[in-house]
Parts: sequence; C-alpha cells; structure tokens
Amino acid sequence: MFAILAVTLAFLFLISPIIMSVEAEGNYTIDHVDHTISVMYNGYILVNDTITLNVTGSAPNDFIIGFPQQYGSNILRCTAYSGSTNLPTTLNVENRVGFYGAKIQFPNGMPETFSVYFVLSSSLLIQDDSDSSRFVLDFPAYPSFTQPVTVCNVSIVLPQEAVFSGGTVPGFSYSREQLPAFTYEPAGLGFTLSADKIQIVDVSDLSREIRTNEFGEIEGADTYEVTNTVSKTVSFFEIALPFNASNAVVEDQFGRKMSDPTQIDANLNRYHVNLTLSIAKGQSTRFTVRYGLPSEFLLREGSNKYSLSLLLFQNVNYYIDQTSVSFIFPEGAQIISVENKNNDLSDVTRSVFQETVTMSKQGLIGMDKVSAQIAYQYNPMWLSFRSTIWVLALAIVGSVVAAVAWKAPKGQTRIYVPTGAVKLDPEHLRSFADGYEEKQKIRLEMESLEARVQKGRMPRQRYKIRRRILEARLATLSRDLGEFKEKMRVAGGQYSDFMRQLEVAETEINEAEANIKSVEARHNRGEISLEAYRKLSADYQRRKENAETTIDGVLLRLREETR
Repeated sequence: MFAILAVTLAFLFLISPIIMSVEAEGNYTIDHVDHTISVMYNGYILVNDTITLNVTGSAPNDFIIGFPQQYGSNILRCTAYSGSTNLPTTLNVENRVGFYGAKIQFPNGMPETFSVYFVLSSSLLIQDDSDSSRFVLDFPAYPSFTQPVTVCNVSIVLPQEAVFSGGTVPGFSYSREQLPAFTYEPAGLGFTLSADKIQIVDVSDLSREIRTNEFGEIEGADTYEVTNTVSKTVSFFEIALPFNASNAVVEDQFGRKMSDPTQIDANLNRYHVNLTLSIAKGQSTRFTVRYGLPSEFLLREGSNKYSLSLLLFQNVNYYIDQTSVSFIFPEGAQIISVENKNNDLSDVTRSVFQETVTMSKQGLIGMDKVSAQIAYQYNPMWLSFRSTIWVLALAIVGSVVAAVAWKAPKGQTRIYVPTGAVKLDPEHLRSFADGYEEKQKIRLEMESLEARVQKGRMPRQRYKIRRRILEARLATLSRDLGEFKEKMRVAGGQYSDFMRQLEVAETEINEAEANIKSVEARHNRGEISLEAYRKLSADYQRRKENAETTIDGVLLRLREETR
C-alpha cells in the first residue's frame, strides 16, 4: 500500500512541471496574426508579425515566435513593441529541431496585442543575372508558434509596379485558418519589377553631421558607404534627407561636386543620386550629400540658451549596418543636456573652444524612430572672439618684426622662392596606374588560388607552380612600383600626398587581412562566439574595403592627370 502511494507521489512530482507548463500555455490562445513581408530598397527583408491574443487568467511573462531553422542565419535583428513600449527580445532560444525561436518578454504582463519585427539579410532576394527585372524571394510563408493560430493573414509588400510571376504561394496576399503549432513552411515567390526600384547593396555606413553656427543656421552632411553585392552594376542610389532639408548638393569621396540629385518623392524627401562611376559586384563607393535645414529646428529658450531637436533617419527605406550622427556647435557653446531615443551610444567631446555630441547605432531601419534633443548655452560675445585673437596676434607679430628690423644691420636682402611640385610625364603616371592595377589583380588571383586549393578544387602541385609564377611577377611589379613611388615623392605636391595615401591604405589592408585570419582561427578554436566572430570579421572587412576604396580613388586621380 505504502509502496503504491510512494510510486504515485513520485510520478506526480515528475510530471508536475509538464502539467504546469501546459496550464501556463493554456492561459492564452492566439486568435489572429498579421504576417507582413516587406522588401526594402536595398533588398533586405523586414518581417512584421502583429499578434492578437485571448488572455485568460494568469498568463506567462514571455512568448516564443520563430521561423524554420534555415532562416536563422539570415536574421540580423529582432525588436518587439506593445504600443510604443519596447519589449525585451532574445534570439535563438527554442531548442527544437527545425525551429528557430525568439523569446519576447513582458515586464508588465502579457498584452492582448503586440508586434514583432525581424530584419533578414538580402541574400534571400535573388536577382536574375540575365534579366535584372526578374526576382525570386525566399521567405517563411508563416511564422511558427508553440500554439496553433486561429487565423493568419499574410501580405508581401513590394513597390506598386511589381507583378507576381509564380511561386509556392498563390500571390502577394493569402491567409490560413487553424495554423498548426511549430509550422515549418519555407516559401518562394517570383516577381518582375523595374530594376531601378530595388538596388541589392549593403549600406555599410551612414555618417551624418549636423553643424549649427553662431547665427543659428543649420547645415547637414550625410556620407554614405555603399557596396554592390550582385552581378548587376550599380550606377545610382536613392537617399532620404530629413524633412524640410533643401539645397542638396552631392560630392564624391574627394570632395568634387557630382551631378545635382533629383527629388523623386516630395512627401518623403527622397532623392535620386547618380554615381560618378558605376560599381561592380564587390566594389564600394562613398559620397556625401550636403543640405540646409530650417532654423525652426533650433529654439531659443532664454537669452543665451538654445535647444536643437531633430528626428533622424525617419524616411530611410533600407537597412544600414552602422550609423552615426555628430552635432557640432559654434565655438564657445556649452552643452547642458543631451536626450536621445533609440541610439546605442552617445558621447560628448570637448576641445579647448568647441563641444561636439556624437551618437551611434548599429543595424538601423527607418521604423527605429531615432531622435535627439540637445540643449546648450551660447554667448553672442564669442562672435568677436576670432577677430580679436587675430588682431592681437597681428599686433604682436608686427611689434616683433619692427623690433628686429630696427636692430638688424642694413645690407643686401636675399629672397628665397619655394619651389612647387614637379609636373610628371603623363606616360609615367599611366605606367604606375597600370602596374598598380595589375598588382591588385595578381593579389586577387592568389587569394582565389588559396580558396580553391583549400576546398580541394585544385591539385596542390599545380597550385604551387601557379603561385610561384604569380609571386615572381609580383616581385618584379613591386620593384618597379617602388621606383615610381620614389620619383613621385621627389616630385612633391599632390604626388607625394598620393603616395602617402597609398602606403597608409596598404598597411591598413595588410593589418585587416591578418586580423581576419586571426579572428577565424580564434573562432575555430572556440575562443570567441559566432556573434563576436561575425562582428569582428565584418569590422575588419569594412576597414579593408575602405582602404581599397582609397587606393581606387588615388589611381583614378592619377589617370585623370594623364588626360
């Protein structure tokens, strides 16, 4: 009798967590889900799931949502909101075969309605190499939950001109009733669209500078770094400026004026920018857009107190790896307070006479609603500060010169005329540019050989022979280029500066490549996590690409000198 009772109690003790879990799960049901798939301008995918629950009694403080496991490596970020309240999220939490889960936490209790946003990489959108107007989208047909869903409505949001051309789903919108728990349903959808409506590129960096002068005028400058990731060349890009921005001017990475941007959407203040040179797959470019902002953004709150309030990046329709905003105030201004919303980091930099506020965020999209409000003090007496300093400096210099001239003996005066940069022969510049480009091609071929032999696609003996040939040619080129570099240094002026830029960029590339190999080795040994490995690799790769862009710019300038 006692033995049977003991066994019964032990069994109840073992299954009690399961009973409690089922009871907790049973305190709510999923009545309705709106599953929206939006393709952003640069090919990244925004998935928005708005979930309506029927909560009864004491509900759990978290919620699991996910997709088929194959999409896990493409998920870049996840955010959740209940109204305007940001909910904590954790990725890759459900350890179930075939299921990639995200946990949404409810600090104030489970709401009846909330929204979850996922950003997925552009590798899920394929553009046809032979016909750039044809696309195929790989996406999760439905979200996955730990409970069934009564009704799930799905919408695929594309530019209006998109035409459905087939796939595993019936069209751009469909629905399903009684969606099972842990649904596993990848989907593919084909569509046609004018190639200028989507540019599959990486916007690796967007740096914004907001400068306020002593007269209350505000100027902005946005510097973009864009990398092409598909076979189709990119000759233009769409940008979004702040509301009420005007007089937009575009400059290339060397500060040269480009063609004027064309406004294509007045309501969202979007512009079409033509690039100076088209970029092929794997190539990057940088350009800066300068514009003016109305003084209404700057409020005067007292005799010497001002407040600058701005919404940032609200019209952006693409995913940006890294963003930063620098607020530069007139000399003598003192920062009183800084309020920022949805920024990862903010910092105040103080120099002798000037203070700057810098904010940054990683992985930004337009719906993040980033904003800033900065209060500062500024005394108009600083308007005359520079002129006063110059007058005093000139007075001191004049006094010293007069004293020296009074005491100096009379005699013949020699005048030394500095020599400028020597004008080099165009053929010399052309030979250097051709040789340097050949050197770059050899390095790329050596990297390709290394990858092929590591994957077993090339016999090692053949690899060694080919590598020795390339190394011999590279040594000859390096010797010839070294002589050219020395001549340019001696020539002085811009040629000497070009050589300095090349040396700095080459050093940066070598360091980045060494760091990439080191990070990969550390990851293989298990010393760093996958997330840290990806972040560090992306950072070093970005540095390498920036240096390569600098080299391309120098070679372009040298070729222009030969015309």
